[in-house]
Amino acid sequence: MDNTKILMVDDEDRMRKLVSDFLSREGYKVIEAADGEQALKKFFEDKEIALVILDVMMPKLDGYGVLEEIRRYSKVPVMMLTAKGEEQDELRGFKLGVDEYVVKPFSPKVLVARVNAILRRNMKEDEDLLTAGAIVVDKKAHTVKIDGEPVELSFKEFELLTYFIENTGIALSREKILNNVWNYDYFGDARTIDTHVKKLRSKMGKRENYIHTVWGIGYKFEVEEEA
Repeated sequence: MDNTKILMVDDEDRMRKLVSDFLSREGYKVIEAADGEQALKKFFEDKEIALVILDVMMPKLDGYGVLEEIRRYSKVPVMMLTAKGEEQDELRGFKLGVDEYVVKPFSPKVLVARVNAILRRNMKEDEDLLTAGAIVVDKKAHTVKIDGEPVELSFKEFELLTYFIENTGIALSREKILNNVWNYDYFGDARTIDTHVKKLRSKMGKRENYIHTVWGIGYKFEVEEEA
């Protein structure tokens, strides 16, 4: 988590310092904001902010207003700090897209543990999403979109496309593809690969040229940019 940027937003200097000190010891880089307007300014200026810790009660623009504006443009995780324990307030935050609530007073060590958990979870979600040119593969949901449109693939076609994207730019032999996508216990031949590649290409439309045939070897996946 070294140098991961966190935006800490609270109108109380003491609270900002307390949280910033504990997060800095964990290797995080903390950016501070004292009100909602300042928070939005700093958030949109810095595209590397990985998490926002946001107080609810603030001058100029409260935490809900900040959260609503952030959610119009970003899915960055947001943790809200609140002195309120009202269920309706928490429900309002969750409807707006908050990831987690922490009620004041809280243990700084517990806050850091929750920050670590949210960022780990968010990193895992990022790993589940593969993007290659006009293709987006969601490994967790087992879905594929090409040029923004959903594409129905068979289980093996999905596995094959995923393997290609994860090995972009690498010439892959038919044997290697067979071993990794069909596993070593598959008793077939390399022609299975050619059949599935042909079917996959037919479903990729104008993006079929992402899969290159490497004569005498196998295939290579490379994103072809439009002229």
